[in-house]
Amino acid sequence: MIPEGASKTDFRDPKIWEKSDGTYRCLVANRPADGSGHLLLFKSDDCIHWDFEKIFAENKRRYGLMWECPDFFTLDGKGVLLTSPQDMLPEGFEFHNGNGNLCIIGSYDDATDTFTEESVQAVDYGIDFYAMQTILTKDGRRVMIGWMQNWDTAGAHDAREPWFGQMSLPREVTFKDGRLCQWPIREIENMRTNKVEYKDALVEATKDLKDRDSESISGGVSFEGIKGRCLDMELEVKPKDIDAMFDRFVISIAADDKFHTDIVLRPKENIAKIDRKFSGSRRAIVHQRRAHIPWTSETINVRIIMDRYSMEVFFEEGKYVMTASLPTDVSCDGIYFNTNEDAIISIKKYDLN
Repeated sequence: MIPEGASKTDFRDPKIWEKSDGTYRCLVANRPADGSGHLLLFKSDDCIHWDFEKIFAENKRRYGLMWECPDFFTLDGKGVLLTSPQDMLPEGFEFHNGNGNLCIIGSYDDATDTFTEESVQAVDYGIDFYAMQTILTKDGRRVMIGWMQNWDTAGAHDAREPWFGQMSLPREVTFKDGRLCQWPIREIENMRTNKVEYKDALVEATKDLKDRDSESISGGVSFEGIKGRCLDMELEVKPKDIDAMFDRFVISIAADDKFHTDIVLRPKENIAKIDRKFSGSRRAIVHQRRAHIPWTSETINVRIIMDRYSMEVFFEEGKYVMTASLPTDVSCDGIYFNTNEDAIISIKKYDLN
């Protein structure tokens, strides 16, 4: 049934949904003759016997090559197509080299199963997030989960470790200002314990950070009770003096006197960066990644969720997310703050039970 020239080998990752009329559709990843990717749509009356309907979407070598793990749903009157392209080329800070993730937003004609592209964006700007899939909950929420690895790091496993790979937290998906946004599923808040809060605390400029270009330095300002490796932490960061806005504000997590992973805020450049090169990794894999974030005010809001060997960082109420796995031993549970200009920070930190 597949189109002429389409691969019989690269035919995988079916995503099935039921339409309002009781019929079914199935979206399948496939590779056409040009070597990139396209998505095939099949239809069925009983979810057992299937007929090919059409080519639903075509890559035409725009975003990587093979498109894996497709997902399609409607949200707030828009069609949303998710897929994970292999062998991508970078486009600014939006898409990165290698195995990435892609969200295409457009219009959808339900009667003819026709999807028309309107805009594109990355789903997650971090290091380890791939093959995301969604479900619709009984109370009407669209919830997404992703594989917290990628094909380029899958071969970097240390066989002495008893586990490898994990999934992200489930995330509720919404639209804000035309962007697909993600926020940790609200049930996570029921797991919060041991709240520690600081309001408008001063983080003085770090001399080492003020005097040199490097962002990754050990130590820094710490606060009593702000530590851990299984936590949910909300931060508000702003300059002490608006005329002396910091160039770099560094949040170091999973830290001790040797190891640390950094979340770097560079508001003058509209950049956020994650950096795990000092996390204890012994492999020559990707350790840094940047995202372009147009901050909307001088106050930067960040939510960080850690689950022992991972971090998921949410910026601008979930408009931008950066995810990475961490190899650091769980005994490294310090959290430190550094800035090149005096800053004011408010913190709400919870352990997750």
